[in-house]
Amino acid sequence: MNESGNTILVTGGTSGIGRALAHEFHALDNRVIVTGRRKALLDEVTAAHPGMVGYVLDVDDPTAIRDFATMATSKHPDLNVLLNNAGIMPIEDLTADVVDVSAAEAVIATNLLAPIRLTAALLPHLRRRARSAVINVSSGLAFVPLAITPTYNATKAAIHSYTMSLRRQLRETSVEVIEIVPPGVQTDLMPGMADNPNMMPLHEFIAETMAVFRQKPTPSEIKVKTVGFLRDAEAEGRFERTFETLNGSH
Repeated sequence: MNESGNTILVTGGTSGIGRALAHEFHALDNRVIVTGRRKALLDEVTAAHPGMVGYVLDVDDPTAIRDFATMATSKHPDLNVLLNNAGIMPIEDLTADVVDVSAAEAVIATNLLAPIRLTAALLPHLRRRARSAVINVSSGLAFVPLAITPTYNATKAAIHSYTMSLRRQLRETSVEVIEIVPPGVQTDLMPGMADNPNMMPLHEFIAETMAVFRQKPTPSEIKVKTVGFLRDAEAEGRFERTFETLNGSH
């Protein structure tokens, strides 16, 4: 993937990792399009980045995704990079007398169905571009789950698997498929994460991630060093120990 000269669509671009990546790609002379649910936040982000464009998009609505893809490729025919970043991470109590699955259903819709739907809607356009990319954000928790967020972990594991299959199917096309595998990062994805000293500072994560993006060729997995604790646990024969360490206080 080239560092500059792209037109990049970033879902969930109004906060956290998505907003920070949108900022970095914009600074590298890419045209950046961000989506989010709240117009006020979109206006705030785009006002701070002249030339950046924002659109309200409910990624849980399959019709809205199809309509958005049609509009986006019409208004931005140079669109060549999709960054599927939008996600939610609620805590779920599976020990309750009555388990409410509505949170799990929302996580599946946002974290898994949305990127699959948006990728499918944009792939015909991306395949017609001379160089293009789909970038999916998974998580270190795809490889070692955090027990209090079971559906989040499951969706990120599914995104990892989906990304591998997508990469294989598109290997003879112009579409590069890249996976970003974050560790715990200081964002507002969950209450308390932004101030948690055990999480990686956002600016450090972004700096290391962008350094990996600058490698040629771009690695198929973008991994900062600290995520290796989770990403490589099974391969290194320490999965059970890592699982217990991660979940010891939960």
